[in-house]
Order: sequence, then structure tokens, then C-alpha cells
Amino acid sequence: MLRYFIGRVAAERFGPQYPVGTLSINVGACFLIGLVLEFLNGHSGLNPAWRFLIAVGFIGGFSTFSTFTYETWSDLTRGSAWLGLLYAATSLIAGLFAVNAGALAARTL
Repeated sequence: MLRYFIGRVAAERFGPQYPVGTLSINVGACFLIGLVLEFLNGHSGLNPAWRFLIAVGFIGGFSTFSTFTYETWSDLTRGSAWLGLLYAATSLIAGLFAVNAGALAARTL
């Protein structure tokens, strides 16, 4: 519901030409997932269920882009730069092809 609300308010305020709402949601979720996961990673005494509840449940439901970005960032900052870049490029290219395939499929219905 929060995602819908932010998207609607942004579209009303800035117009539909540029997806300010989606951009705001994705960037905000990226900040939140970085904050939460690094905090939880640094506090090993906390129940691991918090990671799933907050990061996967709330933030992941708010924006899966944040999960994608965190995973890419993790690779880049932990010594697997090529893997991170490969993951980011593959996700973008495969995602564009998938959107195109879905759009083409919809036109045949």
C-alpha cells in the first residue's frame, strides 16, 4: 500500500512523464536494505528471522530492486566485481528482453 501511495502522490505532483514515484521507491528501498542488512550483519546475536522479516518481507515487498542492488553491491564490495557486474548486466538485459517478450505475447491475445 505504501508503494501505491508514494507512486500516486508522485504522479499527481510531478506528472506521469518521468517515473519519479518508482525511482523514489527504488532508491529509498536501496537505502533501507543497505541500512538494515549491514546493521543485522554486524549484530550476529540478533535472531536471523529479523533479516527475513524486514529485508525480504517488508523491504523486498516494497521494492525487489533493492534486493537486486544490494546483491550487486555485495559482490562489488566483497571482491567479486566481475560477478557483480555480470549479474547487473544480465539482469538488465534479460529483464528488457522479458518485458519485450511479454509485450509481444500480450499483443497476440
